[in-house]
Amino acid sequence: MTNIAILTGRIARDPDTRETKGGTNVTGITVVTDRPARDKDGKTYKDENGYTAKESEFHRVTCFNGLAKTVGQYCIKGQLVSVQGRIHYTQWEDKDGVTRYGTEILADKVDFLSRGSGSIDENDNTDAPEID
Repeated sequence: MTNIAILTGRIARDPDTRETKGGTNVTGITVVTDRPARDKDGKTYKDENGYTAKESEFHRVTCFNGLAKTVGQYCIKGQLVSVQGRIHYTQWEDKDGVTRYGTEILADKVDFLSRGSGSIDENDNTDAPEID
């Protein structure tokens, strides 16, 4: 049996990094993915600007240990990433005794596909001439 999730999307907010009492690094990110929106007949349609309308989904992703450190240090809001991991379901009771459910991706791998918005490195060659 296999439980594999692969997401490619943008980070919705800056990573949240913490360390457990036992010393484990944990970083949480939210990855947003898009897909074409469909009408009641199942057909895609255009938005008011003439682009194909999209529906967005927000995915909670949790990273541990070394991956948590790397993601916490180098990822920022708006960055395009690819996440590979497994789907994890949780169940708990809130303070009012209501049973709640959650779903997250426990990441095994996060690939950085862009630098993210606003990330400028002094040595990134932005002033280099274009190559023909």
